[in-house]
Amino acid sequence: MRYLSSIIVAVLVACATFAAASDGSVGRVKTVNGPASILRGQVSLPAVVNERVFQGDTLRTGPDGSLGVILKDDTSLSLGPNSVVVVDQFLFAPAEGKLSLVTRMLKGTAVYISGIIAKLSPQSVRFETPNATIGIRGTRFLVKVEED
Repeated sequence: MRYLSSIIVAVLVACATFAAASDGSVGRVKTVNGPASILRGQVSLPAVVNERVFQGDTLRTGPDGSLGVILKDDTSLSLGPNSVVVVDQFLFAPAEGKLSLVTRMLKGTAVYISGIIAKLSPQSVRFETPNATIGIRGTRFLVKVEED
């Protein structure tokens, strides 16, 4: 059974690595409810299901909005109303030993569920807030950042 589990994980990592290399994106929008947008450089794009997410993108939700994103390592990030999160760094090349995920939450609420990066290299995952940096050691957490 353990051998079978190892094979399944290896196949998932290989598939995710191929997908990560294919278009340069780090993930996709999975769900959108209410007002939500992606700030890419100086351009604000409406968040729509299947929209690609790139390193450096800022994810925003409005007062009645929510947004769900799945990253290419199967990390899940769900934002509640009035939230702003920046995807500062995403590196997913397990065959090369290159793994990193750094997100920065400026305000709002978010639920994080870890993906393959956190399982293979937990020290390579950081979730930063204005007052603290969270090192990921578990599989999920909820965070709320209030404005001053």
